[in-house]
Amino acid sequence: MPVPDSAKDFIAGTFGGWAQVVAGHPFDTLKVRLQTQGNPPKYNGGMDCLRITLKEEGLAGLYRGVTSPLAGIGFCNAVVFSANGYFRRMLQGGEAKPLTLSQIAVAGGLAGSVMSFINCPVELLKVKLQVQSNAVANGVAGAVKPYSGVFDCGVRTFSTYGIRGLYRGITITILRDIPSFAAYFGFYEALKASFSNTFAAGRELNGFELLLAGGTAGIGCWTVCYPQDVIKSRMQNDRRSSYKSFLDCAAKLNAESGYRAFFRGFGPTMARAFPANAATLWAYEMAMKWMNSTDDLAIL
Repeated sequence: MPVPDSAKDFIAGTFGGWAQVVAGHPFDTLKVRLQTQGNPPKYNGGMDCLRITLKEEGLAGLYRGVTSPLAGIGFCNAVVFSANGYFRRMLQGGEAKPLTLSQIAVAGGLAGSVMSFINCPVELLKVKLQVQSNAVANGVAGAVKPYSGVFDCGVRTFSTYGIRGLYRGITITILRDIPSFAAYFGFYEALKASFSNTFAAGRELNGFELLLAGGTAGIGCWTVCYPQDVIKSRMQNDRRSSYKSFLDCAAKLNAESGYRAFFRGFGPTMARAFPANAATLWAYEMAMKWMNSTDDLAIL
């Protein structure tokens, strides 16, 4: 019995999410630590952050907070790929016709708006775990006891702030994810079409071409939304409720460090964007290919 298209999107998206975490989490840890550091900054840049993290915490420090995205991003990717597939089929109006690039971007943006409501609490817990230190053990006055894991972090956050605490930064997350996923799927499909038409119209792309298209799409999606991501990270790591809104956060960041504040951690993010998204979309395509071949065998 053939697998429904919506189920294929969900399953393939899950595999894509797991691949993304394995390939990209160390870069993401560096990005978040650079984004959330105070003034004066602890790190001079991405390489300095990497050096200090490895020196103080070892390789495990780069994977701090990985449980949350490993459990959550697989599901998040499943949702966004399912939503993207749904909105694409909606725009097709029940007809088997190819979409224009603008329609693909619209479907991606709509999928991003859905993704935000799952992304926000998952990323909030990830940020809290990534930036926590051993300050309590070192006797720092006023230090907060470190979270023992993602569950402890979630329970303590909810007990202190309620559901609003888990959804802190939701507005800026939406404003990040809509343009980000519009660019993501738009760039990816445009590059796939370009490769196919350039080398041999209608042929199936090879693994290298899929990795190249996916990695480039990842760079494109982060380029259009990076300042929003910085604001989101700062708001989600704000233990003292210093920011009244994302606009207030943006104004205070600008007053503190100027426009450069909105691009802290940009280097590690770009370094992560290519391998993480190449892995994501390659894993998605391979899972879809396997399920489609299974359907063909079932029909035979």
